[in-house]
Amino acid sequence: MEAGPRDTDRDAPDTQHEAGRLSPDGPDELEVAPEVEVELRPARRLRIWQLAPIVGLAAVGSLMFAFPLAFEFGGGGAVVAMLGLLISGCAAGWGMMAARRVGHTWPGLPARGSDERPDWRVVTLYVAVCAVLVALAVWRVARLR
Repeated sequence: MEAGPRDTDRDAPDTQHEAGRLSPDGPDELEVAPEVEVELRPARRLRIWQLAPIVGLAAVGSLMFAFPLAFEFGGGGAVVAMLGLLISGCAAGWGMMAARRVGHTWPGLPARGSDERPDWRVVTLYVAVCAVLVALAVWRVARLR
């Protein structure tokens, strides 16, 4: 005596099943709907509570940098301007790290976790633009004295 399901089709070969014939793998694939892949996780994006402090710090830092340069308060203007530049740089770095955490990348650079290498021309362009901006800011603050 065997322990297991009985194959009723073998016992009575002339009986018909309404659901269709069963193959060893399961039902025949006559009425199979096409599969659709759907992403279950929502798209990762920066939330307002992540953006608000970054934008606030960037605005305060930019104003601290711009007002002493525009109106030249006197001896302390260069210090305030450099502090504003530092705060603006911190806000920019914070924003870049938050964007990287949710999966955003700079244009021309590969996505995080991919096997692609960044294009050296794009990296050189980003470094050159940052160097020019820093040089102009330092030169302007140095001219205040």
